[in-house]
Amino acid sequence: MDFKNEKLEEFNEYIKFRKVAIIGLGVSNLPLLDYMHDKKARVTVFDERNIEAISKQVMDKITANNFEFSLGKNCLEKLKGFDIIFRSPSCLPTRIELQQEESRGAIVTTEVEMLMKMCPCKVIGVTGSDGKTTTTSLINSILQNAGYKTFLGGNIGTPLFTKLSEITPDDILVLELSSFQLMGMEISPDIAVITNITPNHLNIHKDYQEYMNAKKNIFRYQNENGILILNYDNEITKECKKEANGKVIFFSHKEKLDNGFIVDGKVIKECEDKIRKHIFNGEEAILRGEHNLENIATAIAATKTLVTAEQAVEAIKSFRPVEHRIELVREIDGVKWYNDSASSSPTRTLSGLNAFDESIVLIAGGYDKNLDYEPLAKTIVNKVKALLLIGQTSGKIFDVVKQELEEQEKQMDIYMCDSLEQTVNLAQKLAKSGNVVLFSPASASFDMFKDFADRGNQFKNLVNNI
Repeated sequence: MDFKNEKLEEFNEYIKFRKVAIIGLGVSNLPLLDYMHDKKARVTVFDERNIEAISKQVMDKITANNFEFSLGKNCLEKLKGFDIIFRSPSCLPTRIELQQEESRGAIVTTEVEMLMKMCPCKVIGVTGSDGKTTTTSLINSILQNAGYKTFLGGNIGTPLFTKLSEITPDDILVLELSSFQLMGMEISPDIAVITNITPNHLNIHKDYQEYMNAKKNIFRYQNENGILILNYDNEITKECKKEANGKVIFFSHKEKLDNGFIVDGKVIKECEDKIRKHIFNGEEAILRGEHNLENIATAIAATKTLVTAEQAVEAIKSFRPVEHRIELVREIDGVKWYNDSASSSPTRTLSGLNAFDESIVLIAGGYDKNLDYEPLAKTIVNKVKALLLIGQTSGKIFDVVKQELEEQEKQMDIYMCDSLEQTVNLAQKLAKSGNVVLFSPASASFDMFKDFADRGNQFKNLVNNI
C-alpha cells in the first residue's frame, strides 16, 4: 500500500489561497516558488537585494507566476497581513517585522523546520561550530552503506521540503543544521548531534549567548525517546546533558569515559560500564587529523542504534574528505597543496594545522566575523614556516602572531598579500619538497568571494594552473 503523508496533504490544503511570504531568494527558498505556485498560494517574495542583483531567471519566474515582490534594503516594511512566512536562515526571527507579524497570528518558519514537522521518518540532525558537514556526510554514508534510503539536506545538499512527497517512514532524513536554521525552531530531530560550540557568527548574532541558545534547539524539543550525542571535551556541550530530555551519549578525545565513545590515540573505542571495545583504527581512514577522528567517533555514536559497528567501519574506511575540507588538490615537486576553504573560524584552522606533521606554508585571512584569533597564534608559530595573509582579518592575525613570536623570541616570514593569486604564486616560491601549502582562512569569505566554495574553487584553479 502506498504511503500517504497526511500532514503534508493537510498543509497543502491549508496554504491554498493563503497569503504566503517568502523572505530571501537563497538556495533553501528558491524551490518554494514553484511549489507554492502549484498549490495556489498567494505569494509575495521579499529580498534585501535590488532587482539588478537577482538573476533574470528567478525574476522571470516571479513575474510569470504573478507573485508580488518587495525588494531592497527596506523590503520588510511591506511584511503585513500574512498567514505563513518562510524566512531565509540569514533573516533571524528576532527581526522586529517578523515578531510583529507573529504577534498578529502569522506562522513564522523556515523550509527546514516545516520539513522536519511533516517528515514521516526518523530524523538525524547535526550542528556545531566545527565539523558538522563532515560528520553529517559520514552519518549519511554509514546509513547508505547499511542499505537505508536517506535524504541529505539542511545546510548541505539540496533543500528537501519540496521532496516530502517522496519520503516514506522507512527512510532516514539526515540534516546539517546551522545556528541560523535552528534559531526559533520548535522541533528537534530524533537523534541530535552537537560536535562542539565555540564563538562563531558574532557579526550576525546579537551575542554569544544567542548563538549558543540557537544551537541548543537541536535537542530542546526532544522527548524521552530522543538521543543526544555530545562532545565531553567541550565545556558548553558537556553541560547540555543537564538540559537533555532523552538519552545522552558522550564522545571524548581527552577523557577515559565509563560510557560513550573515546578517541584513544588513533583508535576509536566504545565504552559500556567501563568495558572498552575496539571499534576502529584511525590509520585505516582516508580522513586526516585528530579532529576527523572525533568526527568519525561522533558518526558511529549517532548511528549506533541503526547499524552494526562492522557496517559503520566499512563505510568509514572508504569515506573521502568533503570538498574544501583539508582537500588534497595536487602535489607539485614534493609539495602537497591542500584546500581547506571551509575553515571559516580560528578553531577550524587550528584543527587543520594540527592535522599535519610537515612544515606548513599557511595562507589565511578573509572576512571578519568579529572572532578572536589569539588561540591560533601559538600553533601558527610552532607549525608554520611562512604565513601569507589576505583579506579583512589579515591585520588581526598578524598582530596575534607577531605578539606570540616576540614572547617565544622566534622569527617567521609573514607576507601581507592583495589577492589569492598573489598568495599562491608566493607560496610556490617559499614551499620546499616535503612541505605542505595549506589554504585555511580562519575567516569567512564574503570580503572577496561569493562564498567559501567559490573561494576554494578559485584556489584549486590557481593551484592546478601552476
